[in-house]
Amino acid sequence: MTLLRGFWRCWLTALLLCGLAASAQAALVPVPALTAPVTDLTGTLTPEQTAALDQELRAFAAQKGSQIAVLMVPSTAPEAIEQYSIRVTDAWKLGRKGRDDGVLLLVAKDDRALRIEVGYGLEGAIPDAIAKRLIAEVITSQFKQGDYFGGLQAGVQQIMKLIDGEKLPPPRAAAHPEGGMASTQTAFFLLIA
Repeated sequence: MTLLRGFWRCWLTALLLCGLAASAQAALVPVPALTAPVTDLTGTLTPEQTAALDQELRAFAAQKGSQIAVLMVPSTAPEAIEQYSIRVTDAWKLGRKGRDDGVLLLVAKDDRALRIEVGYGLEGAIPDAIAKRLIAEVITSQFKQGDYFGGLQAGVQQIMKLIDGEKLPPPRAAAHPEGGMASTQTAFFLLIA
């Protein structure tokens, strides 16, 4: 009888732990869809500020090839900002395939936490120590004054300077929308076949 009672206690404990783990997983902050380089889920930035940052990041990606994204969320709790930033970069797949040259600037406003998550292809240009200094010396000083846009813009510009110093392959040429070279090559291969 005691053996059976011990078995049921273990079984109920295991079920309880599984239920707690499942509810903790369900309570994680969802990763938003990547629709633009700047995603502000806090409503902190004005539409004009968002558009200005967005335009700057798109122009940089077109010129350099590396992709920088800014995400502002109220909180990442119960998850640490480091784990949430990794989930975001895994979902968003920032940077070019095979180059992994993307950067995420994550702001958890209510947590008063910032994180710069750097793809492997840019770890030489933006090591963790530099990212932490950038947050402490450039971004946070503006945030403390209530200037979130100024902090983000200054941070993004510093990240761009660091990436600019890195030797990276140029961005791929744009597709030929009017048929151009690509359709001529296709027609040539069809004639040979």
